[in-house]
Amino acid sequence: MNKSKVNILNGFWRLSEDIPKPLYITLTISSIALPLFLWWFITTVGNIDPKFLPSPANVLQAFGRLWSSGELMQDTIASLWRVGVGFFLAALFAIPIGILMGSFASIRALLEPLFGLMRYMPAPAFIPLLILYLGIGEEPKITLIFIGVFFFNALMVMDTVKFVSKDLIESTYILGGNKWQILTQVILPHSLPGILDACRINLAAAWQLVIVSELIASTEGLGRRISVAGRFLKTDEIFVGLIVIGIIGLSLDLFFQYLLRISCKWSSQKR
Repeated sequence: MNKSKVNILNGFWRLSEDIPKPLYITLTISSIALPLFLWWFITTVGNIDPKFLPSPANVLQAFGRLWSSGELMQDTIASLWRVGVGFFLAALFAIPIGILMGSFASIRALLEPLFGLMRYMPAPAFIPLLILYLGIGEEPKITLIFIGVFFFNALMVMDTVKFVSKDLIESTYILGGNKWQILTQVILPHSLPGILDACRINLAAAWQLVIVSELIASTEGLGRRISVAGRFLKTDEIFVGLIVIGIIGLSLDLFFQYLLRISCKWSSQKR
């Protein structure tokens, strides 16, 4: 084994350390390229019915068909709007409540048992009640996403805030700081990386719930597209819907990571 291969292996198995950039780029490309190659190889060599596993070419044709008709764009915009509104409202309320729960033991004792109880109730189980209370318009779809994100997000933010070093807080008191200054100048900046991470993680839950929410008498949306395609065994359109959701989700995830890097340059935490 030559020296370059040894260096690659050593770089691959670095424990809790950054790996060389060329190796990182190679592995990142491979994580997408290898599954695509296997998919193409299996559907090309194997005698598989396209209704069970369409080839990449079939999926591209379905994508072109749905895009040219405008249906895919319409479905994507509808799903993006529902996820965006539901997630934004959940984060808008969950972040300040989570900060208060993590900062004040009294508020934590008051709300944590209730939030912990609600967290274990599957959001789709609320669908019959949401239809009963809100009808079959956009309101129950957005509310379902809100319910599925809010409680998890609040508890994750609480855990992030709860573990802010007490030494930092006591030092601020010693220097003459008040509670408001501790909240805004110590706890919030120190917790910001964890809060952004909590939002990034829970955004994935929002995209999972939009599929379920669009089963509630929807006329458009990626979830409805997948459901209708499954009903008529249009497997290629199912793959189109899944891939589009995956690409959008990955793009938003990368956006949150970028936001974390530019807003928390002071953080010593390696990501």
